[in-house]
Amino acid sequence: MRNEQEMMEMLIGFAEKDSRIRLVTLEGSRTNPNIAADCFQDYDISYFVTDQESFKRDDEWLSIFGSRAMVQKPEAMELFPPELGNWFSYLILFEDGNKLDLTLIPLNEVEDYLNNSDGLVEVLLDKDGIVDREVIATDRQYWVKQPTAGEFDDCCNEFWMASTYVVKGLARKELLFAADHLNEIIRPNLLRMMSWHIGSERGYTFSVGKHYKFIDRYLPADSWGQLVSTFDGTGYPSIWKSLFTCYELFRAYSGKVAEAFGYTYPDYDRAISGYTDRIYQNYGLEQRS
Repeated sequence: MRNEQEMMEMLIGFAEKDSRIRLVTLEGSRTNPNIAADCFQDYDISYFVTDQESFKRDDEWLSIFGSRAMVQKPEAMELFPPELGNWFSYLILFEDGNKLDLTLIPLNEVEDYLNNSDGLVEVLLDKDGIVDREVIATDRQYWVKQPTAGEFDDCCNEFWMASTYVVKGLARKELLFAADHLNEIIRPNLLRMMSWHIGSERGYTFSVGKHYKFIDRYLPADSWGQLVSTFDGTGYPSIWKSLFTCYELFRAYSGKVAEAFGYTYPDYDRAISGYTDRIYQNYGLEQRS
């Protein structure tokens, strides 16, 4: 597997020799000093080019970067609508295990790129001195933020309302429907509430990572164990159990956040919990067999 120095020298070297490429930037975790480097990090590279179409005409130029195991071109796909406007990207997994996310951006969109970046940007090559400001990579945009009273209430509301869909799906024996609401709405709002509590104790000057991937570093071992147990969705009994565990955790952590900031915890917790218990008694107990 090529190391970071070899990859960066290759990516910058290619840009230096190609007159169509005027500016090169690096984004993502490799710019973040708070992320430990490892061999699984993508190389998130942007080439700002004068003639994008000449690159898009033929993929053969990508061969200079190495043997490719797979390439995806999101902006050329029919099933998934493009989201990058005039930008064009190549997601490349090389046979040696390195992963390159390469984006071609029209040169006239440099200012929009800088103004709308997430802060994790490093300029690698600027042939024409286009970037006239200091660019320092920071993950500040991803730091845990203190919730407002409205945000706290919205999180509680979404969690408890969405839980009724999980309950309904379980009662109807619609496992995929129930699991989807648990995985896509219930647990993410639980994780959001947990992160708010962590911030209330440690301050709001750090990130718990994309998809909360570092949250285990800040949770008590018992809470982490309970959270992990909610990923067991092998059947109706396990999803019921996961839902009740999510209830318990959400109730505990939202209570701590409410206390920390003087917010009012909603009383519909009691109503939805009662509703869930009634449905479980009528349907859930039968599904244990």
